[in-house]
Amino acid sequence: MSSVVDAVSFRRACSRFATGITIATVMAPEGLPQGFTANSFTSVSVEPALVLLCIDRRANVLPYFSAASYFGINVLRVEQKELSMRFATRGQDRFEGVGWSRGVGQIPLLDGALAQLECQRREVWEAGDHLVFLGEVVAVRYEDGAPLLYYASGYRELSQE
Repeated sequence: MSSVVDAVSFRRACSRFATGITIATVMAPEGLPQGFTANSFTSVSVEPALVLLCIDRRANVLPYFSAASYFGINVLRVEQKELSMRFATRGQDRFEGVGWSRGVGQIPLLDGALAQLECQRREVWEAGDHLVFLGEVVAVRYEDGAPLLYYASGYRELSQE
């Protein structure tokens, strides 16, 4: 166990925090849906309903999120592991063959998600190698089910003991 704060140690320490898996989505100006797998997402406030989404400056979807007034957060269920991996892979049409509908601001909302949050972008801050997007949640949908989780650099499931 290292006490030095280098990139590897920092990533390993943060990987010990279990997170849900989401797919953040946005509609590009030319009308094509865009999205990526994200676990750098958190709720911030209930009144008003606010969330944060962090996007790496090197992400190919960053220009689309930077240009959009609205973005979506699709919380994945345990059965959507393949969808998570698809949206984490570059060099393909991530939406090809994926069912989705349009939300506020035309944002793509993925079929079968455990929860969907439709967000209006409020602010964006620079934070190291990421940009932090603050969104006000303007609509939500949710269902019962088991979430897809990420822990120690791998997918996990909840244990109901």
